[in-house]
Amino acid sequence: MTINWGWLTFIVVVFILAVVLLVMCFCLFFDQALLTRRGTVYRVKSSKKQIALTFDDGPSPLWTPKILDELKKANIKATFFMIGHHVKKYPEIARRVIEEGHTIGNHGYAHSVMIYYTLPEIEEEIKYSEVVIKEATGVTTNIFRPPKAWLSKELKIKIKSMGYQIVLWSLNSKDWVSFNHKYIVKYITRHVKPGDILLFHDSGDVFKAEGGDRLQTVLAIPLLAETLKAKGYEFVSIREMLT
Repeated sequence: MTINWGWLTFIVVVFILAVVLLVMCFCLFFDQALLTRRGTVYRVKSSKKQIALTFDDGPSPLWTPKILDELKKANIKATFFMIGHHVKKYPEIARRVIEEGHTIGNHGYAHSVMIYYTLPEIEEEIKYSEVVIKEATGVTTNIFRPPKAWLSKELKIKIKSMGYQIVLWSLNSKDWVSFNHKYIVKYITRHVKPGDILLFHDSGDVFKAEGGDRLQTVLAIPLLAETLKAKGYEFVSIREMLT
């Protein structure tokens, strides 16, 4: 039997492209946190019109300062779930976050998907990030957000035993796709409810956790603040929301 290598290569390439397209569509149009919310804080039942604005993957030497500038102008506080490796590289940015009254959360050290971690591995990664954050800012955080939201039940139990609350989100801005800021604000405004936790990013893009173009995120902040304040919403930190 003669194998037609040309056709076989074509089929393999098409299959790989189809898988990549399927994964991209899943990431773009479906929020994976819906599958892993059990046993986490992703929204807080509240009679007050309070919402929590959160940013993942920083600090970034380019985008975090711009985001902090916009938060200051809008007079709102946010929560930054920081990657330990980035805190180690840019400690002065992490310190500025604390100095300006915002809250820092632990986002792991290397932005690895943790669902397959062993219990010793998850403890080591979280504890090391905790130490790095403490050295840079003087703050010990007790809130944790897993990269990509993936955690097994066993890992959730372990993390809670370490004194951490696991915080996900109820509204995903998908800003890492670089959607236009007006679309992002329109989407959030249409779906927001009291007690929602909003997910944004201050670093990274579709393929990596550092760098990227967060211009639309920066532009979204003043418009989001103006729009939701006009509807009676108050922006609070995760710490405030949980107390």
